[in-house]
Amino acid sequence: MILTIDFETFYDKEYSLSKITTEEYVRDPRFETIGVCVKVDDEPTEWFSGTHEQTAKWLAQFPWEDAFVLAHNMMFDGAILSWRYNIKPFVYLDTLCMARAVDGIEAGNSLSKLAERYNLGQKGNEVVLALGKRRKDFTSYELSNYARYCANDVDITYKLFDVFKESFNKNELKVIDLTLRMFTIPVLTLDSAFLQKHLDEVIAQKETLLEEAGVTKEVLMSNPKFAAMLESWGVDVPMKVSPTTKKITFALAKNDDGFKALAEHPDPRVQCAVAARLGTKSTLEETRTQRLLDISFRGSLPVPLRYYAAHTGRWGGDDKVNLQNIPRKSKIKQAICAPHGHVLVEADSSQIEARILAWLAGETYLTNAFEDDKDVYKIMAAAMYHCDVSEVTEAQRFIGKTVVLGCGYGLGADKFMKHMNSVGVHMGIDNARYIIGTYRATNRRITELWEQGQRCLEALASEELKTTLFGVRSQAVQLLPGVGFDMPSGIPLKYPKIEIDTEASLRRAEKLGRPLQDTIQYRYSTKRGYVNIYGGKVVENVCQALARCVIAQQMLKVAAVYPVVLTVHDSIVCIAPERGWEAACDYVQECMRWRPSWASTLPLNCEVKYGKTYGTTVKYIG
Repeated sequence: MILTIDFETFYDKEYSLSKITTEEYVRDPRFETIGVCVKVDDEPTEWFSGTHEQTAKWLAQFPWEDAFVLAHNMMFDGAILSWRYNIKPFVYLDTLCMARAVDGIEAGNSLSKLAERYNLGQKGNEVVLALGKRRKDFTSYELSNYARYCANDVDITYKLFDVFKESFNKNELKVIDLTLRMFTIPVLTLDSAFLQKHLDEVIAQKETLLEEAGVTKEVLMSNPKFAAMLESWGVDVPMKVSPTTKKITFALAKNDDGFKALAEHPDPRVQCAVAARLGTKSTLEETRTQRLLDISFRGSLPVPLRYYAAHTGRWGGDDKVNLQNIPRKSKIKQAICAPHGHVLVEADSSQIEARILAWLAGETYLTNAFEDDKDVYKIMAAAMYHCDVSEVTEAQRFIGKTVVLGCGYGLGADKFMKHMNSVGVHMGIDNARYIIGTYRATNRRITELWEQGQRCLEALASEELKTTLFGVRSQAVQLLPGVGFDMPSGIPLKYPKIEIDTEASLRRAEKLGRPLQDTIQYRYSTKRGYVNIYGGKVVENVCQALARCVIAQQMLKVAAVYPVVLTVHDSIVCIAPERGWEAACDYVQECMRWRPSWASTLPLNCEVKYGKTYGTTVKYIG
């Protein structure tokens, strides 16, 4: 049975989802249900409006615990069901999640746009007329119109699910359900006292940095004024071409190489000013801490993850709480706790992209090294420094690690050199060229895969239906002419409206002094504009998409026994009874080493940790 649901709730100019998060909105004392529609399978949609108690009683007639419950944006409707009415469905379904995967994250996936796109009717605008109105403020006529509006939304959502359902297999629907449960049925707790202490420390540190710099906040926050101050100290202000305006501008953002280099300037005033600017302008730690502190006063921590947030299908942060981007050593993680009587079990898939790359390309020596749990970083370093693996130093191993993890998608010597210098390893261009050359000579099948990726772009951009080889694992990924690449999830990796980028191709031909046919560049269309794509980037996209498929299937296996409460990149976090933590670690480790049927020879491994808080987990040796 499918129950399709849509809530209409009170909102005004200040209290609305455009002003505050879903979590804050649903938990706010101002929350009020104006009315709700429920559709049982394809039967006529029913509407109800009443007090909270009356609505709860009306909702109780439906068999939620045995039903598949559908909405468009289930984070909202599911949170209301769970937090306001204590209703936890058997399975969550969400057409917004499905639309991101089917139509792409750039398509515009509001119910109104989807209804128009698929000719499913027209969404009304009665919700605009409800601004600032409590339920008691509606006339019977207005409430009747609101009921028709809500019922129409439900009917469109049900029709939309009928359109999308053939594109999703059972496992992928389970992934959507699991993602939504992390938010709608939260179990993680937050340590308010710890968060308050950390917030005070962050604010105090920022003030100290400002005092040491000897400049005002106004100067630090202004690019022209900050640049003028640096120039007065005899500093050459770094510049760049703005990606937005294409004009020359100051390179003073935290990720600009020139700005990062100023942090090591010999003038201590410059060092302090850079540190203060980072501490003042980059308020992410402060705002994130404050947001989690506020949530802690309202209840447990809902984990908002956006299903299919990236082109490759990976999850992303949502609802202004991006747990995906918390730095590895951030103190904030220590405030995220397991519920009473439980521990957190965190499993991180080891080098999964590098393993998939070697396996997909058929780079046998590297795949075997991963399979035999050998130190692939030392193996790479030994090749670069012409020594035995046993003689590789820690410094050499670090460079080998950087090469293995960072050079598999066509990274050039110049960018590699800049990256190494940015992490404190002094390197000249000749050394960088030698290292990149050694990597490519040692991993010829991987470099061949980049070339195959380029030929796949040619096939996709061609008006003729062409097929071409990509890697040696046809059971895992195949080219879909005119679309992109078939994925084990059943959801293709798409390159919409792909075409030759004539201007870029001509520039490259002129720069390299080569014929145009040897320098062809491609691009594909997104809502933000065209995105450049090339063979190495194709390989990166495919490897990331395959890694996501592996993690998703492993996550479902873990969730069958232990509730999964978070996934961050290539890691999975679940909760387990405190007295059974060792068995949980063993089981999770087994799941993370499990190989899908389409990747039976893929060498997978993981590291498992456990602990009472997300920031104090310790490695499990089992």
